[in-house]
Amino acid sequence: MYNAEPHSAIADGRIAAVIERLQATRRAPVRGNPMQSGSCDPHDYAEQGFSIHPEQGELIYLLCRGLRAKRVAEFATSVGMSTLYFAAAMRDNGGGTVIGSEIVSAKVATAKRNLADAGLADYAEIREGDARKTLRDLGGPLDFILIDGWPSDKGPTLARQVIEIVAPQLRVGGYVMNDNAEADFLEFVRDPKNGFVSITLPLKGGTELCLKVA
Repeated sequence: MYNAEPHSAIADGRIAAVIERLQATRRAPVRGNPMQSGSCDPHDYAEQGFSIHPEQGELIYLLCRGLRAKRVAEFATSVGMSTLYFAAAMRDNGGGTVIGSEIVSAKVATAKRNLADAGLADYAEIREGDARKTLRDLGGPLDFILIDGWPSDKGPTLARQVIEIVAPQLRVGGYVMNDNAEADFLEFVRDPKNGFVSITLPLKGGTELCLKVA
């Protein structure tokens, strides 16, 4: 019989408590959001976390466990919701690192506190600054990357710019998850010459999961 109650693959109560707290405080930002307020400056939302949903995090955790992932990355870290799932997988895989990138200093501090509260600080490295710089050298082949981009005023989206930077660092058999389905990101991963196959999952209104095959 189907059980409608959500079940987490993460059994650690300390991690679950931080995730539950972040979920409880998820709310519309005072100034709206970039799509409503007209401001695309991330510093205007320093106190507001824009994060993946737990079902996306659970999938990240399971895929990283299945890959025996040791080196993963994310853009952007925000307040650390996705970082918690990645870091939990790194710990449960016997060790590894999630490299995060976040441009807003206040969010870097919040994410680090959340990781410490969950007992996962040793499994995360959060790089403060522009992801187009901080993710250029990830120190070795990646197993997984989350690209949860930020809207751009013009030109290529940040998601497109970041995938072009990190794709060469992702190993064959590694995954990319994209949260916002930016058109030019999808154009990149759906072009066979770039070495990916991808599907759209019915999570958070549409989540693109991409596998590097060449």
